[in-house]
Amino acid sequence: MTRLSVNINKIATLRNARGGNNPDVIKTAVDCENFGAQGITVHPRPDERHIRYEDVYQLKKVVTTEFNIEGYPNKRFLNLVKEIKPAQVTLVPDSPDVLTSNAGWDTIKNKNFLKEIIKEFKNEGIRTSIFIETDAKLIENAKVCGTDRVELYTEPYATNFHKNREKAIAPFIKASEIALKNELQINAGHDLDLYNLKYFNEKIKGLSEVSIGHALICDAVYFGLHNTIQMYLKQLK
Repeated sequence: MTRLSVNINKIATLRNARGGNNPDVIKTAVDCENFGAQGITVHPRPDERHIRYEDVYQLKKVVTTEFNIEGYPNKRFLNLVKEIKPAQVTLVPDSPDVLTSNAGWDTIKNKNFLKEIIKEFKNEGIRTSIFIETDAKLIENAKVCGTDRVELYTEPYATNFHKNREKAIAPFIKASEIALKNELQINAGHDLDLYNLKYFNEKIKGLSEVSIGHALICDAVYFGLHNTIQMYLKQLK
């Protein structure tokens, strides 16, 4: 079964809108695990507009499933991950002002940079994943960079799913085949939801993990967090 990692950034966004500690990000992470989530994902950004760096330190104390920290590997992020030592770090090529992740790494242009960063993380025993698009050469070069996994950037799939799901999934099937051929494990994330997740999971062989935040938290407003996590897990069976 593909593992579900819940991205709790949006919980932090809601908390930060009013100050204080409501909703409680740390309690939400624990609840997600108790409700069946097999991992917790956070993406601290330089301006700390949702997840704060202090949240990450507090989460380290309570997360008992897989802790995945996403972000652009600047010096502050690098130090944070090396101190926390999560199960997985996902490298994302975000510029500081970007609203949400909207592109994968160019693993050819950034090969030397990524190789150096990944080596540092792997020396700490941290599994690495690179956020990437479906271009075959970029995936092949992800292997050259030394990463353990690639996370397929699924926004193009989600955008085109309702127009033509066979066409939407096709490049991701090819990308997953290339990843597996290069002995890379596969994660996926961005705009996956209750409507498009099941089909994606059925078609992508070797899918290890999906990271879902925005859609899941939005669904939880209507269905409740417990029910929503169960609904997402059902799509992954």
